[in-house]
Amino acid sequence: MNADPTTSIVDLKARIKSFCEARDWDQYHNAKDLAIGVSTEAGELLDLFRFKSLEEVEGMFRNAREREDIEDEMADVLFFVLRLGQKYDIDLATALARKMEKNELKYPVEKTRGSNLKYDKF
Repeated sequence: MNADPTTSIVDLKARIKSFCEARDWDQYHNAKDLAIGVSTEAGELLDLFRFKSLEEVEGMFRNAREREDIEDEMADVLFFVLRLGQKYDIDLATALARKMEKNELKYPVEKTRGSNLKYDKF
């Protein structure tokens, strides 16, 4: 089942809110600790790829168990991002749209196409 086309950010935030409230986790979910959670889970995702060649990484996505591990860590990162947005009433779609507008200015196509340089290096 592919829920991406039919599941909204609002739906995801509501699911996480309900999950956390049922467990009385609001007391642990302040901005600092949620940001730590984002970083910790992103580190766990990164660790899956540590010391792997590009070919090995690509192979991980074809291996059902390894792919599920990657998906689990991605979901953990998303959980903390969504929870932070939910707790502090951040409209993530609007925030992303605004950030992409900034990125369009920092990374104009005519200067950055085919380049991985940071905006201050070109």
